[in-house]
Amino acid sequence: MTNPVNRTILLLDIERFSDRDDVEQAYLRRMLYDIADRALESAGIDETLRLRADRGDSVMELIDANAPVTALLRSLLTEVPAQLRTLNRMASRSAQIRLRGVVASGWVAVDERDGWVGSDLNHACRLLDAALLRAALAERTDDFALCVSDALYAGVVRHDHPGVPADAFHAVTVESKNGPLTAWLHGPVPGAQNHGEKGDEVPVPGADSGEHPAPGPTAPPAPVAGAPSGGPVFQFNGGSPAFGGSLVCGDQHGVSGGHVTGDVHLGRSGGGPA
Repeated sequence: MTNPVNRTILLLDIERFSDRDDVEQAYLRRMLYDIADRALESAGIDETLRLRADRGDSVMELIDANAPVTALLRSLLTEVPAQLRTLNRMASRSAQIRLRGVVASGWVAVDERDGWVGSDLNHACRLLDAALLRAALAERTDDFALCVSDALYAGVVRHDHPGVPADAFHAVTVESKNGPLTAWLHGPVPGAQNHGEKGDEVPVPGADSGEHPAPGPTAPPAPVAGAPSGGPVFQFNGGSPAFGGSLVCGDQHGVSGGHVTGDVHLGRSGGGPA
């Protein structure tokens, strides 16, 4: 195995690749390679600055650390969506191509079988497979969803370079076999929820989950100050109440305001018939 070297990692994956037949898959693979080559060439990254690995429905690129990452991000945010629009505009449904992408940075070694080894590469692959990124692409109309690793965001994206707007990226956390991974998704977070690698969903911190507690019982009104416990309590705030007869409250007659407590008889005094 060679010594680990610092590289920019680019991953691109075709949505719903396994749903297509062999002829369609062969066509989609050609389109994937063409899109990747055009995006890298547009960023000024020629074949001498990159190493490619084929993963069937996806392509992996190890890019020389001296290649401009800002140019790569600008190309991914502009060139790739433009190519996808052109290809899909006249394509049949079975030939439509939609992509997920990840850009990360880290240390990678190449073994004697040309295999790539490195935890940073593993983390990038986990991000590419995350249900959150899949859901983001499913909700979009521009056929491309991109996220970047936390390290690449901190080192490049957050500085708001021309063509790479920092405020267009949103922090997300996905669960993986390597534990929780922080990344930055370009564009809106799907459904304001976190999606784990296997489809588990955890509410994003600070987001409204849509669930609200049922209202509790209404508190009884506060008792009137000075009123004895039990028995009816009437409040008259001015005026003369009329109830079709005399109002008798204990030994009170003709009450026109204030608080009244005690026995209440509505009608004639003594409780006889009206």
